Amino acid sequence: MQHIKRSTRIKGALLVLCFVCIQGCTSQLSTTEPTNTSDAATEKAPVVEKELMCNGAALLCDRAYNDVAYATTHNAMSAREENWQAPNQQFGITKQLEDGIRGLMLDVHMWKDKPYLCHGANSEFCALGNLLLTEGLTRIKQFLDTHPHEVITIIFENYAPFDALKQAFEDAKTLTYTHTQATNAPWPTLRELIRTNKRLVVFTDKEGGKAPWLHDVWKYAWETHWKAESTQELNCKKNRGDSPENKLFILNHFVSKLFPSKELSKEANSNPFFIKRAQECQQQSGQLPNFVTVDYYDIGDVFEVVKTLNGLQ
Repeated sequence: MQHIKRSTRIKGALLVLCFVCIQGCTSQLSTTEPTNTSDAATEKAPVVEKELMCNGAALLCDRAYNDVAYATTHNAMSAREENWQAPNQQFGITKQLEDGIRGLMLDVHMWKDKPYLCHGANSEFCALGNLLLTEGLTRIKQFLDTHPHEVITIIFENYAPFDALKQAFEDAKTLTYTHTQATNAPWPTLRELIRTNKRLVVFTDKEGGKAPWLHDVWKYAWETHWKAESTQELNCKKNRGDSPENKLFILNHFVSKLFPSKELSKEANSNPFFIKRAQECQQQSGQLPNFVTVDYYDIGDVFEVVKTLNGLQ
């Protein structure tokens, strides 16, 4: 009997021990499983990419190049801070781009046997202010290098031979960014230009078509008149490039009597006058003003006007 009792007690103790072990194992599993599940979920969670911004706005990414308005500077190279005489702008090309300018009107003359950015009836005016074309293009390339989601346009008033232009682009290593556009083809979206890294669109009034990337501006764009001595003379009549096939619209919106002035620029660049004229020209032509071109862009409301035209406010 004692043997049986002892055996019974041993069996009972073993059963208790097994029960305790099972409970402990179950408890451990119940506390570790949620942690493992959580870790697995964390590892498998998709990485959400930051929303693409094209020229500063996600809403512009899927719009065609010709369906976007761009703040543009007239005689962009002519800057007061760089000691140009009778300048059109306060700041140089680099700061213009940093501030949000996305179109640059640039005049090119041959001076000292090299292509220079300068403004005037001939190359003699380069003595009043100048910048090597290669240097100007280098500044643009540096901006494109460090701002991969921005699309820039150059519109040349050109007095230099094609070979000089091409050499300057090669020396500045800018050709890698240039986009080529057939006249009868639809324009790509900003997203497509950014994806292909062809974010520099180049137009010229002379020598256009001598390279695929050097577009004859008047085969792609039309403009309002560029000469006005007062805001009363600014209108919506078509000047050069008047063709129904031209899908780009250059809104020249600057006034000067003899030289550019901050006072006249303030009058022209300020709302409500500025936005009213831009919208009237859009309504009359049936086309969005693409290149909204001003003197002294830092005075007035050019960026607000461009945002409004783009439907961003």
